[in-house]
Amino acid sequence: MSTPKVTTQNGDWAEVVDKLVAEKIASRIAAKDATIWGPDAESEASIRLGWVDLHDTSRPLLAEIEALQADLRSEGLDRIVLSGMGGSSLAPEVITRTAGVELVVLDSTDPSVIKRALDGDLSKTVIVVSSKSGGTVETDSHRRTFAKAFTDAGIDAASRIVVVTDPGSPFEKLSADEGYRKTFLADPNVGGRYSALTAFGLVPSGLAGADIAELLDQAAEAAPALQADSTDNPALWLGAVLAASAGRDKAIITADGSDIVGFPDWAEQLIAESTGKNGTGVLPVAVEVTAPELRSEAADLTNALLAEKATSGVPTALTSGSLGGQFLLWEVATAVAGYLLGINPFDQPDVESAKKAARGLLDAQPEPEAAAFTDGAVEVRATEGLLDGVDSLQGAVDALLGKLDPKGYVAVMAYLDSERDADLIAIRPALAAKTDRPVTFGWGPRFLHSTGQYHKGGHPEGVFLQITGAHPTDVEIPDRPFTFGTLISAQAAGDAGVIAERGRPVLRLHLTDVASGVQQLLSLFK
Repeated sequence: MSTPKVTTQNGDWAEVVDKLVAEKIASRIAAKDATIWGPDAESEASIRLGWVDLHDTSRPLLAEIEALQADLRSEGLDRIVLSGMGGSSLAPEVITRTAGVELVVLDSTDPSVIKRALDGDLSKTVIVVSSKSGGTVETDSHRRTFAKAFTDAGIDAASRIVVVTDPGSPFEKLSADEGYRKTFLADPNVGGRYSALTAFGLVPSGLAGADIAELLDQAAEAAPALQADSTDNPALWLGAVLAASAGRDKAIITADGSDIVGFPDWAEQLIAESTGKNGTGVLPVAVEVTAPELRSEAADLTNALLAEKATSGVPTALTSGSLGGQFLLWEVATAVAGYLLGINPFDQPDVESAKKAARGLLDAQPEPEAAAFTDGAVEVRATEGLLDGVDSLQGAVDALLGKLDPKGYVAVMAYLDSERDADLIAIRPALAAKTDRPVTFGWGPRFLHSTGQYHKGGHPEGVFLQITGAHPTDVEIPDRPFTFGTLISAQAAGDAGVIAERGRPVLRLHLTDVASGVQQLLSLFK
């Protein structure tokens, strides 16, 4: 194990760190001082600081998780499926991938993804459904669908469902009423993106076979350094690099040389939801190690790496340490960044807007908007005026990029199957190279609980490329008047509508044949 370290390059944040030390920001965070972020944030912060000592308070969970895992294994139940969104899925994904143990993460509503999860060996399957309230439409739909699948297979569904929720939530009552296998209660004073070391992160990871006791030990080892009012505190330096680099509001995150797998995606959600509001924030961009952005000299980029690798000309923070230590390091640093930016790092005021829009479309289920035109396997739609005089896919993309501000970014939002359509990710670096601007790539609806907050609440300088696909094979949702195909379509349309209402350009590409459409887009962008 090793405590976190941060090495900074190409910038001087000593004055900022000195200020943070003088104001005792680190020790005040450790003491759960809710006044740090100002009076407007105090009520929210007062119920959102339970994450600072989870390395101690989560210890009682270990025996419960270990006992359940032993029982499941004795019954031959070793396929763990996790239904969760945002922090409920991203942290367990990092933990289990880093540990090299298998966890089926279900954080999509794409029918292809759902069908693949259902097609696994149900005789060996347990599903962990993680939701603070139980009302999240994605996780509720997953739970209903798996319960029916178990029953149809002659399996007692209740014995195969494990719940992670907040105490006193409607989901806790539902779990008791339905007689589900086990209910784990998480700390209610922790928001989803800070929940890596709560039951939300530990239960699915531990059931899958990860060493979660070691994870807590790692965080405990790191805590003293991160709580110290000292210029040696790495969280103060990382927070300063993220939020106090003059004129730079985008953080490029990669993991070259690290044995921690998938960490940039977790950090992306933490930073985007915490800082992207009130027209400000830091846009995190999770990239591959060969990304064009890592070589960029653009004036508004900050590189935050998890490796001992320098970049030229741009402010850089090189972080190292154990996974448990990294979780706590970036959580403290993000809270520090919120203080420096003058915002509340614990709310997410714009996440609900897309959810409301999707619910409205599910209730009304209007006819789909007519395409402006079709090019090959791609139907093209866009915000008003964007396609004036345009009649080709290339022209549509050029029109969108023509709206790109010199300090802006491109967001690619793919409401598709992240496994089946994984090749599509190649358009991210291609667009970055073409525009010399940062490009984010998110799988929908997963990113709605991540960068989706920044899209609506952060700096109003993004241009948005949404990609959806046809669903030749749909999946029903028991006792609901809509299917998974209808749900993901409503989520995509609702999100695009909210972004358009904020005055931001959205190009919507619908693939009438997904396989052909993906290849068409790859050819276009390459």
